[in-house]
Amino acid sequence: MRKAFRNDAIAKVTGRAKYTDDYMMPNMLHALPLHANISSAEILGIDIKEATKMPGVVRIITADDVPGNIKYGQIIRDYPVLVKKHIRSSGDVLALVVAHTRAAAVNAMQAIKVNIKETQGIYDPHQALVPDAPLIHPEHGSNICNYHRVRTGDIAAGEEEADLIIEEDFTTSRIEHAYLEPESALAHLRPDGVMEVIGSMQHPFSTRRFVASALGFELKDVEIKSVPMGGGFGGKDDTAALVCARAALCAYLCKCPVKITYTREMSMKESYKRHPYHMQYRMGVKCNGKITFIKVRIVADSGAYCSVTPWVTWRSTVQCCGCYEVPNVYSDVYGVYTNNIFTGACRGFGSPQVNWAIEQLVEIAAQKLGIDEVDFRLKNMVKQGSVTITQQQLDNHTVSLREVMQKVLKEIDYFKKRERCSYGDPSLDTWYGIGFAISYRGMSLGAEGVDMNSAIINVQADGSVLLETGVHENGQGSESAMILIAAEELGLPVSRIRYRMPSTSNIPDGGTTVASRGTLMGGGATTKAARILKSIITEAIKKHLGKSAQRFEDGWILDASNKRICSWDDAITLCYQNQIYPYAFGVFQAPRVTWDEETGHGDAYFTWVYGCQAVELEVDRKSGKIKLLNMVAAHDVGKAINPAMVKGQFYGGMVMGAGYGLTEEIILKDGAVQASNFHQYKILRATDIPQMTAIIVEHPDPLSPSKAKGIGEPTLEITAPAIANAIFRATGIRYKDQPIKLRRDSEDKSK
Repeated sequence: MRKAFRNDAIAKVTGRAKYTDDYMMPNMLHALPLHANISSAEILGIDIKEATKMPGVVRIITADDVPGNIKYGQIIRDYPVLVKKHIRSSGDVLALVVAHTRAAAVNAMQAIKVNIKETQGIYDPHQALVPDAPLIHPEHGSNICNYHRVRTGDIAAGEEEADLIIEEDFTTSRIEHAYLEPESALAHLRPDGVMEVIGSMQHPFSTRRFVASALGFELKDVEIKSVPMGGGFGGKDDTAALVCARAALCAYLCKCPVKITYTREMSMKESYKRHPYHMQYRMGVKCNGKITFIKVRIVADSGAYCSVTPWVTWRSTVQCCGCYEVPNVYSDVYGVYTNNIFTGACRGFGSPQVNWAIEQLVEIAAQKLGIDEVDFRLKNMVKQGSVTITQQQLDNHTVSLREVMQKVLKEIDYFKKRERCSYGDPSLDTWYGIGFAISYRGMSLGAEGVDMNSAIINVQADGSVLLETGVHENGQGSESAMILIAAEELGLPVSRIRYRMPSTSNIPDGGTTVASRGTLMGGGATTKAARILKSIITEAIKKHLGKSAQRFEDGWILDASNKRICSWDDAITLCYQNQIYPYAFGVFQAPRVTWDEETGHGDAYFTWVYGCQAVELEVDRKSGKIKLLNMVAAHDVGKAINPAMVKGQFYGGMVMGAGYGLTEEIILKDGAVQASNFHQYKILRATDIPQMTAIIVEHPDPLSPSKAKGIGEPTLEITAPAIANAIFRATGIRYKDQPIKLRRDSEDKSK
């Protein structure tokens, strides 16, 4: 296996890496937000007179001070920088206190007097769908934030054909991203009139749009620079962008650098969460185990604002039947406004919820039919050339679903261990269970948007290389992956390549680091740029040395006979001496996809990742405590660019997925988050994590220039249903609500 590589490893392990809150500037001020702490109200007035007089206070900013647009959003512009009139969420920000110190800002907040009139809130998305329900956003005209559907085949014919029809409801919870670094931003207005911002955000370009909108600036007048970021898992998008916009607003109005750094309590109070789902499934099967139809209705709680709910729920629409061939599908998926804390991007992006349901549903069906759950999956899973529920034929890449499943079942010795399962045997004090789940996941944005990315390779006169891509480093190692791709393509050691600190003014918008697209899209652009650069160097050698270069390897340029023509450094010197810039700009344009909103048909993604995960566990019959014993995962990543980091994604995804299945749940009261810190939110501890095995499967993707796909999200999306299936075999009880809350052993096990 190739050696592990992280370009930022030394800086991070030695503490030299500087995160946003580590940065200081002369005359820097501090700002903090005043949150609403109520979910539905009308603001009658905000009295800041006393607070303004307090020691150290420079200015208190309200919605009336915003020079640009008060509201912004990536899809629907309903998210307020500062609330002017209507409070829709307890996380709404009413004012910003700017002071010489954080302590002064905290003290001043206590003196702000907000006069409000509480209004009726809606906290159940089903109630929000009632025709006469109050509208969260009257200008939107409905509490339905968005709607998607799939209409494939003839659902009535599928029902007629079925020998058995199963109806089940499943629910999933709202969860916290739990990144280590809370939101932070530092903004200052440069002498040239450009607002410059650094911050802990996962997409500099969308952040630039938020900042420009709030200030009323053109995009050219805002520059967002990236610094190391302490985790995101999808959570550093909208909220983080607004924190940056607020810091920029304060810096613009106060004419001084301003930093905003959230406490954990502020972050949990305001930041968006993963969408909770209510899913109603009706599935028909033949006696031989073949699925004849699936009808599903999904309601996702968008909370008070849209964020990226339409994109999240669209992915759920595409994957609502899991990785199975289903000839007849009738699917309705709703994103619904409520007064709850809003929901947005979270690792998995709409797939963990539907996989939670479908991977249990197929096992329920297999059990009722008396068919082995492995055989049931083999009979229905997508194969090479299969047609998905959206009528996409899987014929342009290797469909490896059977392979990954078999590798996992063999590694964990599934069939032998399945015989040990307890099924709630009352004579045992400890119950044992084993379970697994499978999935496919569309890579890149798909029909969520037009996807492309770019890379710049700029070779210096001494042969060293500067590399930059339109992919943001969230801490996952994307910079390292890009360096490795460039090094392999150019035949150079990684020590010759420096990843350049990205900025929105240096490279075109490459899209956000979501959808497991970082390595796929950024790596594709890097490969394209490297190949353009090689053609420039090859042409220079042909013109000035009269030789035909064929290969770049180990710092040398070789001909067709593998004879050395010249060294890399000599080739670069040759370019500069002949007025040739060894500079390349590469673009990877994702193959176009198609989508019809009326039918839910189209080639939703240009490639897919296939995965399987299995879990062994024990349940203490008396206490109900669950102990994870072993987890095994196999995923087809296309090509593993940095295998050690790929395995790290496996382990991190499984741990996060296990927490999703067993413990994680944001509790709300009247729409407000009740957990103020991690001591009130149950993340799995290191001592809760069992032995884990990662099996990397590689089928180089023909549509990816680097041959890599991605792995950030697939490793999360099936751990929870694998655990649910294992718990069923341990307890004999099927748990359809996530997180799993064990019933006592005396309760009915017939469900």
